[in-house]
Formats: sequence, C-alpha cells, structure tokens
Amino acid sequence: MEKARPLWDNPLQFVFACISYAVGLGNVWRFPYLCQMYGGGGFLIPYVIMLIVEGMPLLYLELAVGQRMRKGSIGAWKIISPYLCGVGVASVVVSFFLSMYYNVINAWAFWYLFHSFQDPLPWATCPLNSNRTGYEEECEKTSSTQYFWYRQTLNISPSMETSGTVQWEQALCLTLAWLVVYLCILRGTASTGKVVYVTASLPYCVLIIYLIRGLTLHGALNGLIYMFTPKLEQLSNPKTWISAATQIFFSLGLGFGSLIAFASYNDPSNNCERHAIIVSLINSTTSIFASIVTFSIYGFKATFNYESCINKVILLLMNTFDLEEGSLTADNLSEMKDYLMAAHPQEYAQLLPQLKNCSLEAELDTVQGPGLCFIHAGFVCFINCIIGLIFTMEAGNYWFDIFNDYAATLSLLLIVLVETIAVCYIYGLRRFEKDLHTMIGRKLNWYWKVMWAFASPLLIISLFIFYLTDYILTGTLQYQAWDGTQGQLVTRDYPSYALAVIGLLVASSTMCIPLGALLTFIRKRLKRERVSTVA
Repeated sequence: MEKARPLWDNPLQFVFACISYAVGLGNVWRFPYLCQMYGGGGFLIPYVIMLIVEGMPLLYLELAVGQRMRKGSIGAWKIISPYLCGVGVASVVVSFFLSMYYNVINAWAFWYLFHSFQDPLPWATCPLNSNRTGYEEECEKTSSTQYFWYRQTLNISPSMETSGTVQWEQALCLTLAWLVVYLCILRGTASTGKVVYVTASLPYCVLIIYLIRGLTLHGALNGLIYMFTPKLEQLSNPKTWISAATQIFFSLGLGFGSLIAFASYNDPSNNCERHAIIVSLINSTTSIFASIVTFSIYGFKATFNYESCINKVILLLMNTFDLEEGSLTADNLSEMKDYLMAAHPQEYAQLLPQLKNCSLEAELDTVQGPGLCFIHAGFVCFINCIIGLIFTMEAGNYWFDIFNDYAATLSLLLIVLVETIAVCYIYGLRRFEKDLHTMIGRKLNWYWKVMWAFASPLLIISLFIFYLTDYILTGTLQYQAWDGTQGQLVTRDYPSYALAVIGLLVASSTMCIPLGALLTFIRKRLKRERVSTVA
C-alpha cells in the first residue's frame, strides 16, 4: 500500500515556502548584477515582459502539475509520459550544479559578517605595505573595497591557468554554510515548514534596514539615477533578453523541480493559481526593491571612488604646475586640463600616464559587491561541500563564474520548454484544463491557455535562436580576470579545458531528456520482445 503523502500544515505555510525558495540571492545579488550589466533601467523592460509571458504562466504550470500529480519532479513527468522521465532527472542535475556553487555566496556572507566586527572595517582603507612606509601598491591602483574582495577575500590568481591552493578561511566559511543548510532540511517538511517563516520574512527586515542606511549615504541618488535610466541600445542585445528570461527562471525557481515538489504536498483543492500570481509578483517586486537598496550603495561607492580619483588628479596637477590653492576644482578640472595641455605640452605629456580618467558612470559600471532522511541530507550536503572547495581556490572565482553563467541558463530554457510542450501537447491542454477545474473549482482563464500553448514556447525557441546566433557571431568565449599589477579586470580567452567543462555542464543536464526517452523506448521494446517470445 502506497504511503500517504504528507501535507503542509496550512496554505500559508506553502506560500511562505515558495516565497522563501524564490526570494533570495537571485533577487538581492543576481538581479542587481544583471541590471548593472545590461543598462540599468533598460534591463527592467525585458524583465517585466518575461515576467508576464514566462514567469507567471510557467510558475502556475509547475505548481498545478505538482498538485495534480502528487509526485516530485521525476515522478510527475513520468505520470504525464514515461518518455519524459529525463525531464525530472535534468532538473535534479541542474539543481545539483546550482547547489554546488551557489552556497559559496553564503560562505562569502559569513566571511564579511565575521570581519564586520572590527573598527575600522578592513575594507574601509588600504592596508600598509610590509615596510609600513605606505599603502599596498595593488590597493593604491584600485580601491580599498576591491582590494579586500579580490586580494584578501578571494586571493585571486591572475588567470584560470594558475589554480593555486584552497584558501582555508573560505573553506571553513563554506563548511559553516553547508552546516546551516543541513540543519534547515534535516527533517524534511517537518523542519522546513517552520524554517520558512524565518527565511521568508528575514530578508525583508534586512533589506529595509539597508534601504534606510543606503538612502542616507552620500551619492546614493547617483546610483538610483543610474538604475532607472535605461540604456535602450541594450534592447537590441540578445544577451539582455536571454538574461532576463533566465533571471525569471532562476529567481522563481522554474525548471529546477523544487516547485513541483513543494506543490505535491498541497491539498488537492488548493488554489494554486492565486498562489502563483502572489509568489511571482512578490518575487519581482522584491528584486526591484533589492536593486534600489543595492544601487543606493553602488552610488555611494562609485561617488566615493570618483571623488577620490578627482582629488588625486587635482593634487597631482597642483604639485606639478605649482598652481594656487583653490584655483583647481572638480567643476573646472576639464577646462584646466585642456589649458595646461596647451600651455605646457611637454610637462603635461610626461604627466599624462599618471593622470587617471575620472568618470562617475564608469565607476557605476564597474563597482561590485560581493532516519534515512537526515542521512541522505547529510550525505548530499557533505558531497556538495567537498566539491565546493574548488570555488575556494585562488582560481575558484573564475570557476564560480563558469557555473553561474552556464550551469543553469540554456539548460533551464530547454527544461521549461519541454515541460510546456509536455503539458499542452502530450498530456493535452483540454485534459489538463479539466483537471484544474476539478482542483480549484473554476475554468482556466484564456490568458493562461494562450501563454502555455503559444506565447511561452515561441519565446523560448526565439531565445535559443538568439543565443546560438550571438555565440556564432561572438566566437571564442571570454572571462574577466583580475590583474593585480594594474589593479583592474582584464579580458582573457577561456582555456580549452574550461570550454570543455562549459560543454559538459550544458550537455550533462540537457542530454538527460533525450537519453531518458531513449532508455524508456529500449526498455519497452525489450519487454515487448520478451512477452512475444514467451507467447
């Protein structure tokens, strides 16, 4: 007799679980990062479009599938069709890749938390050199915050080829992060259901505190102007649309299989349509809210760096050309530079290599942040922790970027595309519509039917075509490496073994779908031959 599937204590607990799952580092860290990379407000336009066309419809689809089939991701798709068993496996593989590297961010958070109990903060000023006669040369060429991040936190190598050793401080922080995860999932829904009340509400309390502090910082307005000023030229960049789509999938958790598993513990009559709308709107609102917090701090850091750069240039020019104090200010710096270049061409030419190009927009473009159940949970956490040590090596941040850019991008698009086609054209949209009517007691709205059957699949296919076209036109994949001698990031080509890993990351999850169908076909064929032989 099949064991009865446990249920959430109440619908609110399920909503909190979905919010806790959806709202997290994807909103606070990844969304502002993409917003900065793809033109501030210009990224919000494709993001909102993707939310309407992809996010809400596909979130509702996954919740409805889980609630109807009463199974986890692998079991749910096998019920729809035995040939779809690979879809659930692909979701598990992508989730495993994500868990391998994503918890490293929590390790960094612990690192910064432990170092924040100092006065002054270690990233507030540059450290003295070994002779204590001045500041560290690398720090002087960049900023104190970037020096703390790249040198003292990551101790980053100049390229992927120089892998270096494991940084034991980061390894300890990663171990602590996985210990916390293990304690949260120790008893399944019995413990997770209670933990979500904290994990769903705590981020908002922290964000509100950061918002109040961030808006009072000097230069915060510059960051907000940068965020909400769209660079419309980015709308013609295929990567902007692909990143917006994958961010929707990433932050809502679409394609990972977790939402299907969550919904499978619902009461069959639960109104999953209403919950899908609530969770998707809260998630996207949180992303924008977190970006306001983040960009206010970005504005402060960029303004500080910009003003420091201006002051260094003014001091250098005043000392070199013996100018009167007060004659050179930030307002007339550009005009005075032109005048000095014309009046003293030789002296200015000698000084030119030392003069920095100070730009607030450039600073904003580059400023950065930083029973059997418990046995199974412990084993998974332990394995992920051991593998995650790769990301604590000197070249670990480069591998982190590879996993972040390629482990859950194309794979998620393909998984969600297959899910949509499976429900609409294999299981049957009319049949699924009847199931939903039985569950929630009302007919399916035309909006959901149009999105599921036509708009969402066509848009995902278009994104695939855009991505492949852009890859063919771009050529060799590249990454950003830290050059300590210059105190800045430089562009390098990925080595051949890194390209091989990228290929394996994409193939190992996406190939699960056709391989699952092929194995099912072979198994059925062999079974049929066995029956005919017996007969």
